[in-house]
Amino acid sequence: MIQLLVTDQSLSTLGVLAGWTKVSCDRNHNRPAAGSVTLPATTDNMALLQSGRRLVLIRDAAIWCAGPMEVPQQYAWDLGANAEPGTVTVNFTDDLGRIAGYLTYPTPAADFESQTTTSDVMYQLTDTNAETIIRTLVNVNCGPGAITARRIPQLVLDDVAGVGSTRSISTRFDPLLDACRTAAAVDGLGFRTRQDGSQIKFGVYAPADRTGTARFSAGLGNLRSVKFTLGAPTATSELVMGGNDPKDPAGEGEPANERVYVEVTSGTEPDWYRVEKLIEQSGKDDSKGELTQAGVLAFGNDNPQASLATETVDTEDLRAGRDYTLGDQVAVVLPTGLEIADVVQTIRLEATPDEGELVTTVVGNSDATTLTRTVWTIRDLAYRLGQIEGRG
Repeated sequence: MIQLLVTDQSLSTLGVLAGWTKVSCDRNHNRPAAGSVTLPATTDNMALLQSGRRLVLIRDAAIWCAGPMEVPQQYAWDLGANAEPGTVTVNFTDDLGRIAGYLTYPTPAADFESQTTTSDVMYQLTDTNAETIIRTLVNVNCGPGAITARRIPQLVLDDVAGVGSTRSISTRFDPLLDACRTAAAVDGLGFRTRQDGSQIKFGVYAPADRTGTARFSAGLGNLRSVKFTLGAPTATSELVMGGNDPKDPAGEGEPANERVYVEVTSGTEPDWYRVEKLIEQSGKDDSKGELTQAGVLAFGNDNPQASLATETVDTEDLRAGRDYTLGDQVAVVLPTGLEIADVVQTIRLEATPDEGELVTTVVGNSDATTLTRTVWTIRDLAYRLGQIEGRG
């Protein structure tokens, strides 16, 4: 059962949206959610759909997604049968979408006009636990530790999960979530927001390996379709260039030619061919592994493009959000008998009053580093299907 609530920024419920005809919502791993709802443009509904408000999508008495309405009203009407009062479509995201609107200040305790004019001054966290880095970045830029003008109402830090290894980060006016993803990449950490009573809690977590329990197959009755794509890597060697930019006259007293070069390789070159990509990281060195970390993060988009999309349905034994979540590793058993294990990148909920609910998962898409064993499995599958086609 689905219910749609509208709240103000203090999370106080203002009313319930009635008569919805279609709901869809993508929850994404380490990225803001994207959702939409279509409903009749009644006076009551339109009065609730105002700027600055939030939408809370409740599924089976639990919050599935909660966050700001990015497009509160997209109204449509035409002359025809049952045209009155028209329809309105609402686009919304989760509260991670609010955090995505922030940049990392080099001096978070000061407002923008008071930031340092020295171009190489960055906000740095060195030799620090990755979870602590992510929590600190959010806290000082838009959380309770930020200056008043930048605080997101009701946003607090969730309980410490105790995950992640030691690393370092330097950032200056980078998109806040990009900096968080950089800190999360090496350990494969996840981060998310959740509404808990009158608070929005931001937390970090370590995705779990659920391949032994979260399994999808036609035989289990929870797999409707499978699609896969196999493509060459867009880079096998990330050539990371740090240090001072010799073209920048503001070398701040450092030698103009003091560049630092680090090559990070994926290990996939023998399987494909060498492809080089230059990554600019001026102002940073590799004394704390930051250039290496930037190269590892880049492979998230540049590794072999082996992606798997599955259309699944919830069963009593296996439900999204209860038995697996974003970032977890799950197993998909293909009709050929091959088994693929990879990361849940997106969980999509679609619902209409007539057709009910459908949950779709996207596993191992090209937005994240795909496991080497998945690349090999899909390559083997592509070869087998090619042989079958050739004999047809």
